[in-house]
Parts: sequence; C-alpha cells; structure tokens
Amino acid sequence: MKITAIRSDKIYKKMISVKQEERDDIYRYELMKPFEFKWSCIGIPLKADQPGGFDVVIANTMGGGLAPSQINNERIEDIEKICDENFWQACEESITNSLKTFEDNAISLPTKDYVFTVLLNDPQNPMSKMTGDYCGDGGIPGYIIGTIIPNEKSLKMLPVALAHETNHNVRWQFMKWSNNITLGDMVVSEGLAENFAAFMFGEDKIGMWVNNTTPEILTTIIKPAIKENLNINDFNRLSAFLYGDEIMAMRGVKPVGMPYCAGYACGYQLIKYYLAHTGKTIFEATITPTEDILKETEGFWK
Repeated sequence: MKITAIRSDKIYKKMISVKQEERDDIYRYELMKPFEFKWSCIGIPLKADQPGGFDVVIANTMGGGLAPSQINNERIEDIEKICDENFWQACEESITNSLKTFEDNAISLPTKDYVFTVLLNDPQNPMSKMTGDYCGDGGIPGYIIGTIIPNEKSLKMLPVALAHETNHNVRWQFMKWSNNITLGDMVVSEGLAENFAAFMFGEDKIGMWVNNTTPEILTTIIKPAIKENLNINDFNRLSAFLYGDEIMAMRGVKPVGMPYCAGYACGYQLIKYYLAHTGKTIFEATITPTEDILKETEGFWK
C-alpha cells in the first residue's frame, strides 16, 4: 500500500514567488493534477476550454478554498502553520492507520495507491465557515483531500476528519456509485465514516456536524423527515436533508426544514444503533450494503 502526500505548503510558497498570472497554472498542474482522475469522475476539468470557464480553480473556490489569486504574502502565516512536518506526519498516519485497520480485520482493499493533500480554506467564504475550520473529501477511492483554516484546534482535528474521509474511500471501493444513490445511502455512508473516526480517535473528537444536533431536535425533527425520504434520489433534494437548509441555501436549493448537517447527525446515531443491535464491527459495517443496514435498523426510527 502506497500513500503519497502532495505538499500543498511547498506549492503555495512557490505560487507566492511567481507573478499572479502564473499562479492558476501552478495550482492546476502541481497541486490539482495528482487528483485529475478524481476531478474527471465528477466532471471537473483541470482547465476550462474557455478563459474563466468552470474548472478545478472555480470549483474549489466555490467550495470554500482559497483561489490561486489569494495566495499572496498576506497568506504567509497560514501557509507556515501547515508547514510543520509533525502535522503532515499526523495526517499521513491517520490515513495509513485507518487503511491498515481494515487489512488487519481481513478486509483486502482493491485500491493500493492513495494520494492526499491539505488545502487552505478562505476564512471569509461562508461555505468554509460552516465546517468548524476543517473538513475533507474522500468519496473517490485513492484520493483524499483535507481542507483547513489553520488554527490550534483545526490543526489537531484535521487527522480525525481524514479518518472519516478514509472510511468513505474504503466503502466506495465496495459499493458502486450511480445516479440512483439515495438519501439512505448517503446517511448510512456519513454515519459509518463518523463512527469510524470516533473508533480511531475517540467519541470526544466527533465533528460539529454531529455535535451541533441535540437529542430533542434529532428525535422530533430530523428522524421523522429523513425516514420519510430515505428513498429519494434527486441529488439536490437529498442533499438538502443531508446538509440542512443553511448550507443548501448557499447553493440556491429550496429549504426542506432541516437544521445544519441533519443527515450526518442522524447517520451517526443510526450506525451506532446498527453496531449495537447486530454486534457487527465498524469494519464489517463499512462494506455492508445500505439496504442490509436499513433492514437491521427499523427499530431506530420508532
């Protein structure tokens, strides 16, 4: 198994040293190109056919990342915060150890090569403010990206988020993505990932996407709505139940009455119920189809 770190700190420093008009291409071809297959899976080119068109620069900026044009001398302090070798080692160890636990539990992983990096988020972007200063993306096997607004807490917590993303990386090696993915699939996937992160780092390290929901809100508002909509497969609509109205409003999606990251909070408790009810390990659960998990968790919704 091979884990490769793309050292964004070094690439960001290189971007600062060149003219602004050169920064986009360094971002595309040095920082993003190692993830080209990932971007192609979701229809995002490294460079648009037309100037100013949709590509990885625009996509990552829309998601909360710093644009190449924002990587200047004003960002030196943030870049320095992600230069620490111990930080990169902790990130790599989180991914390595997470993958190894599956192999140690007799789950052979088809994907053997993994690439990861850490991108700086824009503190002024409303989307990045919704993540508690750290987040990640690991839905395409072999590719893991952490995102961060670096501070004392987020630098410590990013490895936890990377364990969450590594769990996604494992699950989607065994489950087939399709245009018919349902809300149930996504709730289960997020619940598995956060339970796995809790297994690796402790339940006290779970993210705000779970912690911000009270038991009362979960029981009275979230669970009834998600139960009613488990089978929807319109991605914008299911995303509204998964992420909540506040986040989806930034994407121009009609509200459905869901609080912040409703599906994450629900999924976390759903998988906790499943593990306790079945006696399965988090490793077995991670490669179990959604329909099998939902059959075993009918009592959760009562």
